[in-house]
Parts: sequence; structure tokens; C-alpha cells
Amino acid sequence: MNRLAAALGAAVGVSCALVALAVGAAGPGAPPPHRPNFLVILVDDLRWDELGFMGHPYVKTPHIDRIAREGLRCRNAFVVAPLCSPSRASFLTGLYPHSHGITDNTNRSPQSYLLKTFPQALRNAGYETGFIGKWHMGNDARPRPGFDYWVGMPGQGESLDPDLFEDGRMTKVRGYVTDIFTDRAVSFLRRPRTRPFLLYLPHKAIHPNVTQRDDGSVSDPKAETFIPAQRHEELYAGVQVPRRPNATDTLEGKPALTRRLEGVLPLGPGTGSPDQAILGRQRMLAAVDEGVGRIFQALEQTGQLDDTVLVFTSDEGYFYGEHHLSVERRLAYEESIRIPLLIRYPRLVRPGRTLDEMVLSIDLAPTVLELSGTPVAGAMHGRSIVPLLRGGAVPWRSSFLVEHSSDNVFPRMQNMGYTAVRGQRYKYIRYEDLVGMDELYDLDADPYEMKNVVAEPVSQPALGRMKAELEKLRSLAP
Repeated sequence: MNRLAAALGAAVGVSCALVALAVGAAGPGAPPPHRPNFLVILVDDLRWDELGFMGHPYVKTPHIDRIAREGLRCRNAFVVAPLCSPSRASFLTGLYPHSHGITDNTNRSPQSYLLKTFPQALRNAGYETGFIGKWHMGNDARPRPGFDYWVGMPGQGESLDPDLFEDGRMTKVRGYVTDIFTDRAVSFLRRPRTRPFLLYLPHKAIHPNVTQRDDGSVSDPKAETFIPAQRHEELYAGVQVPRRPNATDTLEGKPALTRRLEGVLPLGPGTGSPDQAILGRQRMLAAVDEGVGRIFQALEQTGQLDDTVLVFTSDEGYFYGEHHLSVERRLAYEESIRIPLLIRYPRLVRPGRTLDEMVLSIDLAPTVLELSGTPVAGAMHGRSIVPLLRGGAVPWRSSFLVEHSSDNVFPRMQNMGYTAVRGQRYKYIRYEDLVGMDELYDLDADPYEMKNVVAEPVSQPALGRMKAELEKLRSLAP
């Protein structure tokens, strides 16, 4: 990763001012006549295709589907870092990980107190702000700057009877964690208030229970246990779990995945996510969906629904055996970087609308700030999507970076730090510490990323363009 750090560091100077100028020009200079409320629901590791409105053969998510039906669905939404901690920091700051400094899942509690986030800006602008859920940028559960109300959990937290930091102290709360967070969220929404609110609700679901150490490692990655609410333990019993065609990938042309590593089982049939793990995750999602229904009810009963920008999304995807992968969701393949992103706000978004432009996790912060009329302080990599929501013809990005720093949490990921560029047709993955193992995919011809064409003579012009685009995007990063 030394080459990556050096290249990114060299790009800091001129670009910071350029990005700050571009973002500042997009935002209004004064608060609009109406300042909406904001409710952001962030689900952990939820795939973009795991929802009822996406046509899943058996998963039922009627309340989440309502957001899509009554609002906007972004059909090409992505994270810029497919790993929990870096991704969460990017949502809050509008920055790539190399800029905000949360680059992995190690205990970065001190650094996370220094993040400049959009909740801080909203609070300074007069919003009442609340955080309920999983912070996971460090194991410390204490409140972070920018929130009037805080309910947090240490590290990954627990699905059953979790320890929660609330009202200045740590307490064990009996019950199922998704229901507990929903209870707190509904109570927050029903409070009498005279000013607009932001509620940030990052669920633990649908992440498994694991024991995480300060260095980011877990006790046994293969022993991940997905714990649904008791009422959902038999949900979807007897169904046939669908698999994408790349679950049978031969892995030819993927030398980074087929390396022989000491103590690491080679990828192949049986190394991907088993049906029972997939069903466990989908059963956990049922409680999230029920919680969305309760949130709708609270907003309707308090007369706040149509004055609230309701955002539903995920911090990254997950592998269901694609390329024979399971827990190694740090990779740049579509199943890991693509996310659901729904926005309901009838003052601006007509029901059932879809958006095809590339919308990124780093776009949330500038979008919220523009909708609230709050000036953007400092540079952001993300762009407000408000012009897209208004329906105008807006020049938009045609590519973006995906970043991952090497870590040792999962043995298979040794030395697999990379920088990737995902374009409208091609994806180029450059492994920073592995020589001769880069990958190039033609997503039009090969949407399941089964054929690496990086060495094919006919692909060399496209490879050259993608390498140039990668360097261009790096140079624009503040």
C-alpha cells in the first residue's frame, strides 16, 4: 500500500481547492423557506437485490418497498469502500477513505471523534440530531460530536440483549437489537419539537454476531452467526435460495483469488455462503422491514411524513457464493460495491421515479446539506444529487474510485489492498501489492465479472483509458 499512499498524498494540494469550489457552487447560500426533517436508515451489508421490489423470488419487504413505490430508486448506487468502517465514515463526511482516515475496521475511536460530518453541520444550523445504532468506527460506544441524542453500542455489538450507551451510561438492554433500535427511533420521532430533526439510524442488522478485537480481527470469521428475531426463525423455510451465474465462476484469470496461502482453503465449491447463512440474513431483514413500517406509522401520526426526507440504504453488499466468496466482502466486485438507495420526499421526488446516474455513498452528505440549506464547510468528494432530483439535464460522473487498504482480518485478503475505477462499461482493479494480478472487466459483455480481459490485445485501448481515468480521479481527490 505504500505506492497507493504516496500517489494519493501527492494529489492533495491543488485539488482540494477545486473540489471545495465545485461543491460550494452547487449548494444554496441561505436556508430555503422550508427546512425538511431527515431520517437516514442504514442497513449493514444489505445487498441491492435482496428486497421485494427488486423482484426477489421470496423475500418480502413491504414497508421498504413502500419507500421505493412512493419515492425514488437509484438503480446505480454504489459505495466507494466495501467495508463497514470506511464506508460509514464516507457516508457521513462525503469523502473517500484516504481523505477521512478511517481506512479499515481496526479500533479507530480517536480518529472518529475528529470526523467533520453532516450531522455536525445540521446541528450547528439548528437541527435536533439523534443517533441510534451501530457506529462501528472504533469500539468506543460514547457519543460522537454532532448529536443531541445518542444510543450507541460498542464495536459490532450484539443481536440479543445488547450493551448500549445511552443517557451517559452503559446498560444491558433486554430484547432483540433491531426492535430496540426501532423503539428508540419511534420515541425520538414522536417527541414534541419546534425545530427540524435529523435521525441517523444505522442498524446492526443484517450483520452477524462476531467477536471483534481492537486490530479488526475476529475470533473465527467462519463462525459468523446470523441471529433473527425469534418470531422470524422459521421464515422462508423450504425455499430455494437463488444463485447468480458467477457462483460457478472457474476463477480463471483471477490470480489474486487463486493464490496459494498457508492455512487458507482454496476457493471452490463449498467456500461460498451456505443457504442457511443467506436465510439467516434474510430473516434478520424482516425485523428491519417491520421497523420501517413502525417508522412510517409514527411519522404519519405526528404529521411529519411528507416533511421528512426518508433515506434507506446500506453500507455495502455481501457475497452469496459469487466467485465462491462469502465473508470477504472487501473486494471490488458488483455484489460488494452495489447498494440499494431509496429516497422518499414528495416535495421534490415524484412517486415511483428511478434514477440511472451513478450515485455514491459520498453523495449523501452534500445532498442533505443542500436540501437543508446548510452551507458545505470544506471540500467533499461527493456531489449533491438535488439537481438530479429536480429533473434537469445535469452533467454527471461517468466513473468513480473504489478503495480498500490491506488488512489481515480474513487470511485470504492478505496484501489485497487495491484502488479500482468503475466506469459505465469497464471496471479496472489495480492491486497495489500484488504484481501482475490486476483485473479488467467489460461489464456490458460480462456483467457477472467472470472473464478478466486485462491481458487481451483487443482490450488494451480500454485498459489504457481506465488507467488514465484512475489517475485522473486520484488527482482530483482532496
